[in-house]
Amino acid sequence: MSPTDLLIILAYFVLVIVAGFWYRRRAAANLESYFLGGRRIHWSMLAMSGAVSNFDITGTMWMVSVLCVLGMQSWWHHWMWGVALPAFALAFMARWVRRSKVMTAAEWMSTRFGTGPGGNLARYAAAIMSILFTAAVVGYAFQGIGKFASEYIPLEPLAPYLPVSAEWLAANQAAILATSFFVVTTLYVVLGGLYSVVLTDVIQTIILSGAALLICWIAWRELTPAEIEAAVPADFTRLRPSWRLEHLAGGDHAMYEMFGLLTIAWVCKGFLMNAGGPGQLYDFQRFVAARSTRDAAKLAAAWPFFLVLRWGMVMGIALLALTGLSGEGDPERVMPIVLREYLPTGVRGLVIAGLVAAFMSTFSSTVNSGASFIVRDLWQPLFRPHADEKALIRSSYVATVLIVVAGILIGARAESIGQIWSWIMMALTAGLIVPNVLRWYWWRLNGWGYAAGVLGGILATFALELLVAREVVAPVASYTKFLVVCVASLVPSILLSLATRPVDSGTLAHFYTDVRPFGLWGPVRRENPLERRPADALGRAILNTVLGIAGLTGMYLAPMYLVGHWYSAASLYGALFLVCAVSLYFTWYRHLPADE
Repeated sequence: MSPTDLLIILAYFVLVIVAGFWYRRRAAANLESYFLGGRRIHWSMLAMSGAVSNFDITGTMWMVSVLCVLGMQSWWHHWMWGVALPAFALAFMARWVRRSKVMTAAEWMSTRFGTGPGGNLARYAAAIMSILFTAAVVGYAFQGIGKFASEYIPLEPLAPYLPVSAEWLAANQAAILATSFFVVTTLYVVLGGLYSVVLTDVIQTIILSGAALLICWIAWRELTPAEIEAAVPADFTRLRPSWRLEHLAGGDHAMYEMFGLLTIAWVCKGFLMNAGGPGQLYDFQRFVAARSTRDAAKLAAAWPFFLVLRWGMVMGIALLALTGLSGEGDPERVMPIVLREYLPTGVRGLVIAGLVAAFMSTFSSTVNSGASFIVRDLWQPLFRPHADEKALIRSSYVATVLIVVAGILIGARAESIGQIWSWIMMALTAGLIVPNVLRWYWWRLNGWGYAAGVLGGILATFALELLVAREVVAPVASYTKFLVVCVASLVPSILLSLATRPVDSGTLAHFYTDVRPFGLWGPVRRENPLERRPADALGRAILNTVLGIAGLTGMYLAPMYLVGHWYSAASLYGALFLVCAVSLYFTWYRHLPADE
């Protein structure tokens, strides 16, 4: 890169580290300030923070790679990570989470299952799973930032000044650069907590939106419809999923051959994941940090708007690659190569700074939320129940560093972004999905059942990996792995809940009347009837969820088709979004409750 590009990137790093120091005193006031910003952050800033935390380098590289391989059918692939979460959240889930009045997703277990042995076990199991999940996602980020940075920053010239050879630097360049980025980002997370995370996320939203819009414009301007048609496969724009992709059999992407079965597994996983509420990362944290339940619902609706340009940018990069970089063997390296080849000096530095900002945003949000599980749900209740706020803040620093180190170790062992992402989504998190769904909708689930389901899922995940590693069984397809882990989680959840005593009636009554969930709550509802029908009751929630999913689909797909000059499809999906948005104004926004 040119000195101008490097100067722009360096200036951004200085800016975010200064932000960490600036917010250090405010974040250190107490644990709630450190992890939730004192619940005083405006909903629009939380929405920007949550959205840009999804807008990461690694995820964007992965999105580009699957779009190059699968075309628009790759849309179904995104269901496995919960692309439709904002629809469920705006309809009802954001308000349920905010009404719980907790700091972490694991602490939530105490409000649902009580503080007895069963409730505590559920909390510890959720915390352990969340920490594993967080470390794995940090490892996934390690893979992405390493591949991305190695395309721009050569380390061989530093060999004369270091006690290592140029060959060693070249072989380990991605890992060295990824570790360097981790160190800088960890510094401002440790210093400023959620305050600095959200502040820098707002800055990153502005930079990233400009960078994404620029890439969309370059692709739309440089590529003619004829060039695109000649470069992409005939069915590239097809959204309806194929049952089988025979042309991928036996190749590097043979994992996608049985595409119909994969699509079923992805969609089922997405629905269950979203119905179970925000996961174990920063998404849950953003909703509990909202000022009120009304603000939580509004931030859920605003969240996807800040991601629209990302989808257009992904299409722009993919089309530039398909029309000019057909010889690149690794689709995960397409994005940094396209940016290097097509962007002029100065602009390249701005765009790369924006994408580095995206990495830092996702990394910081993930690490900040992961550290909260270690401190709030394991260290404090098990070892230091009477620790003062300063001691807990110091523990948070240590927990943050531990999460980062664990993520580096995981990322260094992974072979590709796709490999680690598929394992996280279709194996590791599958063990958490079923208990997470049951906890909201079935009154009889207790802490023992929840913990048994989570631990059963963890054991099944690692048992499958061990059996495959030792060649006891052949490599397992992701849809089979997902089904096995879900069953291993569902059976112990139900059996152990029915074999042990239910949660005490006082805890259930408190949870039901505060959160007001719908579902199989008949015995509790009869004992504790609500004074009024909640605005997020079942019928309205289903309607708004369906409208939200359809609106999200239109909003995300329209810019992708627009960048590719497929104007009829872009108009169709744009109209779908507008119809759903107007409908939601009458069915959702006008029925939002006053601040609770």
